[in-house]
Amino acid sequence: MCSFLAVSREVKTSMGLGSAVIFVMTATAGINWGVYQYILLPLNLEYLGFIVYIIVIAAFVQIVEMTIERYSEKLYSALGIFLPLITVNCAILGVTLFMIIRDYSFIQSVFYGLGSGIGWTLAILAMAGIRQEKMKRSKIPKPLEGAGIALIIAGIMALAFMGFAGMIQIN
Repeated sequence: MCSFLAVSREVKTSMGLGSAVIFVMTATAGINWGVYQYILLPLNLEYLGFIVYIIVIAAFVQIVEMTIERYSEKLYSALGIFLPLITVNCAILGVTLFMIIRDYSFIQSVFYGLGSGIGWTLAILAMAGIRQEKMKRSKIPKPLEGAGIALIIAGIMALAFMGFAGMIQIN
């Protein structure tokens, strides 16, 4: 939540972090699927899953961080500490856990990671758009400025997204 709230002040930085999250979610979903299917399952080491998945995610985020620092110093500076924090983003670990629980194939896992990353990016872009454009012109009570109004917006957005739950039933 901290990277979501902190980076969503500007659309440009939100798009940068969103792109990194899409890339990390998609790639780690595929990598963790392979780790689970070809290492953890055959060796009966499923109980190490959480630790191994987090290590894979952390290593991949480190590679992404070094790449962004090398090729886009400005984006790297704008994202700051929040880029390495996507390692502990629950959404990224959740993609891995859901794909294993649902017994997805490799292709399904990769596309599930891609779709989840796109959804996360759309959510942070919507939050950034609201905070950057709407909040500039709105009178916000002093006690709600900053994190208070950001949490209220996030809560209202969560309720709005929950309204879509169950709209499409695939049998």
